[in-house]
Amino acid sequence: MKTSNLNAMFSSYNYSMSRLLILLGLLLPLTVQAALDIEIVGGAAQQIPIAVVPFTQSANPADNPTLIISADLRRSGLFRLLETGGISPLPRELADVKYPDWAALQAQALVIGKVEPTGGGRLKVSFRLLDVLKQGQLAALEYDIAPTQLRQTSHKIADIIYQKLTGEMGVFSTRISYVIKQGNRQSLMIADADGYNPQPVLAVTEPIISPAWSPDGTKLAYVSFEKKKPVIYVQSLTSGQRVVLANYKGNNSAPAWSPDGSKLAIVLSLSGNTQIYTINADGTGLQPLTHGLTIDTEPQWSPDGKWIYFTSDRGGSPQIYRIPPAGGNAQRVTFEGSYNVSPRLSPDNKLMAFVRRGENGKFQISTQELASGQVQVLSETARDESPSFAPNGRLIIYATHINNKGVLSVVSADGKVKQRFSEIGDVREPAWSPAN
Repeated sequence: MKTSNLNAMFSSYNYSMSRLLILLGLLLPLTVQAALDIEIVGGAAQQIPIAVVPFTQSANPADNPTLIISADLRRSGLFRLLETGGISPLPRELADVKYPDWAALQAQALVIGKVEPTGGGRLKVSFRLLDVLKQGQLAALEYDIAPTQLRQTSHKIADIIYQKLTGEMGVFSTRISYVIKQGNRQSLMIADADGYNPQPVLAVTEPIISPAWSPDGTKLAYVSFEKKKPVIYVQSLTSGQRVVLANYKGNNSAPAWSPDGSKLAIVLSLSGNTQIYTINADGTGLQPLTHGLTIDTEPQWSPDGKWIYFTSDRGGSPQIYRIPPAGGNAQRVTFEGSYNVSPRLSPDNKLMAFVRRGENGKFQISTQELASGQVQVLSETARDESPSFAPNGRLIIYATHINNKGVLSVVSADGKVKQRFSEIGDVREPAWSPAN
């Protein structure tokens, strides 16, 4: 099938769903090093009241553990941060804690900690997480770090607090990737999960789309148009070295890693039709997976490696299907609605996030329970795309359009917690890293 037919299939969703030949618009000027700020626009109904006693001040106020830990917990939507100014003196050690004071403040959990220089330019960071109701200790750790590691260490502490109090893995120390546009330049960026410490991976004057993290978090696969056509690259985040994974005749797009990192599913128009192939991570062993005259695109491996989910028009309208990685008969997955695209699987393999066009004409982030087929619309905006699960499966980051500008948003898998990244530029194509 010709590329013109591919574009026609997705013409009603004209801002990137084909991910093959769409050229992105003009941009607002920005500095790519600017951090993404997060606005919390919704929270869970039940929140854990927690008090974080100010740590001893670090040398760099921007890396204050108290502020970072508190912001992480608040951003999750699951915690209510309590003011500590009414308690005096504030405890620095376990022996200083007077549990009745914190119970009177209605705190269920308490965090105390400190940052101390140890000589040689290094720091010792220690903290304790305390159960106010049971008057006991839930966690206590200390870290010997360089000053440059203070922010990341604070995220790790927030992860431990989150895990101990919710029973789920925290994701504050993970990263996100996204594409940001600046003048005639597009930059593939990686940043901390809270938007801080943005670093460019690639900056070119042509579009960059479809970034995908390797399962070990050390590489990004992506599509760049710098050769005036879509070519798939794989780039190391440690060395910066990149290699061409696929530069076949026609379009090369939509890379997706297998769970073990040994293969990728990709989309090629090598035969004249847009079909899905598998390829080894070193670029060898290209094998066709789908066949026929239909448009098959946007592959995504299931976490257990048993299926590759994809978008296809084989039923007359864009719907989501799945097929074994070794090939075989494709099974239709979505049946509700006439337009469902961009499948992404939760880490526990129970939910599928995707973009659904509703009867109101809005393209919104939705989820479908794979066992029951039950569908839930999560977002409230009208032009949503590129969903990506956090490694604990609780949050989904996605791109949307607000005031004619691409922005990143986050919604919890149950739809109750909502966040929005505010940015002075045009941001698209988010992908959440695996757990570090």
